[in-house]
Amino acid sequence: MSEQAETLDESKPYVLRLFITGASLNSVRAVTNLKQICEEHLEGNYSLEIIDVHQQREIAQIEQLIALPLLVKLFPLPERRLIGDLSETKRVLSGLGITP
Repeated sequence: MSEQAETLDESKPYVLRLFITGASLNSVRAVTNLKQICEEHLEGNYSLEIIDVHQQREIAQIEQLIALPLLVKLFPLPERRLIGDLSETKRVLSGLGITP
């Protein structure tokens, strides 16, 4: 990869938002799996916001959440939504638009 491409990638990090429900088993798995995927494939080129809908109920209504855990990739476009514990790494990478 050229230096210019690396600079471009760093200037446009992935913006991710993970909606969870407290410390449920699926929520804990989703957080763990997503952090591992991000560190292995995005190498610090991302921002991740974890939102517990039990603590921030208004966000769940605004976002019209119907299933949790839910990962939303806000940037780069297009926006994507992935539901589940994010244990299927290939599916998550594909959903994020990342080729390993």
